[in-house]
Amino acid sequence: MNTVDAKRVLETALICAQQPLPLREMGVLFNGALNSDSIKLALADLQNDWTGRGVELVQVATGWRFQSRPQMREYLDRLHPEKPPRYSRATLETLAIIAYRQPVTRGDMEDIRGVTINSLILKQLEDRGWVDVIGHRETVGRPALYATTKQFLDDLGVRSLDELPAMDSTAGQVAVLEQIEFGMTAPVPELESDLATTDGMALADALPDVMGQLPEFASTNPIPPLTHNA
Repeated sequence: MNTVDAKRVLETALICAQQPLPLREMGVLFNGALNSDSIKLALADLQNDWTGRGVELVQVATGWRFQSRPQMREYLDRLHPEKPPRYSRATLETLAIIAYRQPVTRGDMEDIRGVTINSLILKQLEDRGWVDVIGHRETVGRPALYATTKQFLDDLGVRSLDELPAMDSTAGQVAVLEQIEFGMTAPVPELESDLATTDGMALADALPDVMGQLPEFASTNPIPPLTHNA
């Protein structure tokens, strides 16, 4: 199969796919006739072909997908002018702590936040598909260890935890927040009444402030190296 035909097959499959496609699944399209390196070259060509358009081809944690560019958000919102999902301050802080300090226990989160964490907050994040229990700490009570998921990375539009912005990088925060706003397309579970935000902050509006406060705990709670999800 020549390059033009391979690109056409990949383009069609990616546009029609409901979820990001990993390389192994794209290889099935060609019955083994194209190896991973050839597919990657075709994907790079496709990315160039779509340069300057309102849609781009990107690689996220679980594979490759086409998505609208952040600049198009203003116009697409006119088709679906629903209000963005609302999250409580406690939910945002908990999510930020897990993202940057993982793996962490509920006790770790409470030590950092300085308050008790409602179990419904963790359930909400689990139901949203953003965090999961990846094991237990070998200590008294064997508390659960929480970490972010590949779904979380997909919704942010990044491939790995290494691509999360530094907490002291304003430019990085702005960039990732644009990805968050534009990447959140999956249905969001209804919030429990006691988790409803009082000031109507959306996730993308609130995370910069939340992330900006986390370094305050760095002196007493050193941030370990980011742990990649399996």
